[in-house]
Amino acid sequence: MKGSLMVVAFFVAGCLLGWVLKDRSITLDVDAGRYVLYLLMLQVGLSIGSDKHIKQILKGLRPIYLLVPLATMTGTLSFSAIAALCITKWSLFDCLAVSSGFAYYSLSSILITELKTASLGVHLATELGTIALIANIIREIMALLGAPLFVKWFGRLAPICAGGATTMDTTLPIITKYAGKELVFVAILHGILVDFSVPFFVSFFCSF
Repeated sequence: MKGSLMVVAFFVAGCLLGWVLKDRSITLDVDAGRYVLYLLMLQVGLSIGSDKHIKQILKGLRPIYLLVPLATMTGTLSFSAIAALCITKWSLFDCLAVSSGFAYYSLSSILITELKTASLGVHLATELGTIALIANIIREIMALLGAPLFVKWFGRLAPICAGGATTMDTTLPIITKYAGKELVFVAILHGILVDFSVPFFVSFFCSF
């Protein structure tokens, strides 16, 4: 929760700074976003490779556990496709690109902005990237605040699906508290697989 609020605070600060400096002649490196993206991809690999539970997860891996991240991805993309029918400004694939961030707001927002600039232009690509940032932050916050209700209404796996890519880190403590310690490894495995899928899904949907 605190981390999400910090991201929002820095985002707002960046918007205010950009507004204040909008009339100043400042030259920015057009490749800066790409380099940040490369660093984020490196961070994904490091976080997965250095996870202390990775060996235990692989040893205890059962095929049925793979249904949980599959359900998360399928449910998220399916309902996003339905929601896209009510949105006129953005295409179906734009909406799917936003939702395929699976709460990984930092990577998805930068990736969308970078990949959609060629087809949409800088302004619209930045707007879509901002939507991805806000939408995925809201998803993480809802997972953190709604975990007890999700368990009560939909079962113990519900907060794991709601947490998306964050179940291996930020939402893991709250999931452990309300879903039970026996689902810790399921949550971590879920987070790793969903986390790993984000750049592939986002890149795929941004190609249309």
